[in-house]
Amino acid sequence: MTYRVCFVCTGNICRSPMAEHVFRARVAEAGLAGAVEVDSAGTGGWHEGDGADPRTVAVLDDHGYTSEHTARQFRASWFPTLDLVIALDEGHVRELRRLAPTPAQAAKIRLLRSYDPRAGAGLDVPDPYYGGREGFEDCLEMVEAASEGLLAAVRAALDDEPAERMEERSA
Repeated sequence: MTYRVCFVCTGNICRSPMAEHVFRARVAEAGLAGAVEVDSAGTGGWHEGDGADPRTVAVLDDHGYTSEHTARQFRASWFPTLDLVIALDEGHVRELRRLAPTPAQAAKIRLLRSYDPRAGAGLDVPDPYYGGREGFEDCLEMVEAASEGLLAAVRAALDDEPAERMEERSA
């Protein structure tokens, strides 16, 4: 059975595609590429069909990650097929919880930086869109720091009984 993770930011051109590509690399490095599917989306549809922001692409490429991407909007109908919905900031958490059809599906929503024990109290990944390259580099650093903890959580979930995961998805 495939474990499915979807990263969500505002327009799906900066933070969530960056998180998607970084986490996909971590999953592959861990030998879990066949067991874990990684995707991303935005809470809004302003950029649907567009590629990632050129600054996102440049930072990913410069750090050795893949960067091919097509933006899309998150749909409430996806909740049953996802195991984790990873929000990049509290605003996304609120929007996603409003979209979640059931409390069990809303429970799948987590903040990315909650997986980084060094993150402290501020768990938002700031939106780099209105700034320069430095903001995109900072975003990458935060994403990379949280990815190890997220990978550990996914690995632990994969060790759980498949029947429990099937039950959670359908709830």
